Amino acid sequence: MKVLSKFTARPAMDGDGVNIKRVADFMNTRFDPYLMIDEIKSNDQQDFIGGFPPHPHRGIETFTYIRKGGFEHRDQLGNVKAIRAGDVQWMSTGSGVVHSEMPLADANEGLHGFQIWLNMPAKDKMRPAIYQDTTGTPNPVVSNDSGANLKALAGDWQFADSPQIIAASIQGLAGNGAIADLMLNENGQAQLDLSAHQSVSVFIYQGELEYVDISGMQAKATEGQLLVIEPELNTHIKAGNQDTGILLLAGCPINERIVHMGPFVMNSQAEINQAIDDYQQGRFGEIV
Repeated sequence: MKVLSKFTARPAMDGDGVNIKRVADFMNTRFDPYLMIDEIKSNDQQDFIGGFPPHPHRGIETFTYIRKGGFEHRDQLGNVKAIRAGDVQWMSTGSGVVHSEMPLADANEGLHGFQIWLNMPAKDKMRPAIYQDTTGTPNPVVSNDSGANLKALAGDWQFADSPQIIAASIQGLAGNGAIADLMLNENGQAQLDLSAHQSVSVFIYQGELEYVDISGMQAKATEGQLLVIEPELNTHIKAGNQDTGILLLAGCPINERIVHMGPFVMNSQAEINQAIDDYQQGRFGEIV
């Protein structure tokens, strides 16, 4: 695994006082098409009980993955869904979505989940919104003989030594995005074929990874770090001396100018101003 660059998640707060860890880049888009990875991980309800009251989005895709606990999602399109452990939810917000995400009352053993933002190409930013989740279609899971367990969350995945394509039920993310949850046992390893992608990042949410850095020295990356890696036909990913969990984020860079303000990501300041006006004038609709 050749590491090109490394980032560390920083503490942040969003919604109604929800404590998160965030890796984001809205300026240089060094992990394009991805813009932001937020992780919520706490057994203390005070860290997330306020949830995310109604708020808008335009010009991005939000991808939510829950590992423990859950949220109730509501939006102006009429979707009302309980997103629980193991579930994925994808919204291609396009011209506009108003939604809320509030902790489930019966999810009282803590919360661990992610919300990932992907940029949308300019040609799609004003199309109608698309909503999809996996509450009725479990994500496919495959294992190898070296202590690796891969859950396909979006797009297609493949172990380098196997012809089997692991296809997630959610397809069509912006920038040909593909997302997977890879669990490795202590000193476990996986060989993945990532050659179909132009950009691949690895976010470590548990444990540690071992790799050789650009100077040829052995190195480790730990929980809360994001690595941008070289997409290769045979990418070797190896855990350290503890069980390790990572999110794999792959895709093709969109390579377009970005103007970002809060929940809106567009291509010019004029488009941002229009998004603000449209929301203030009620053109996004309301949650019923």
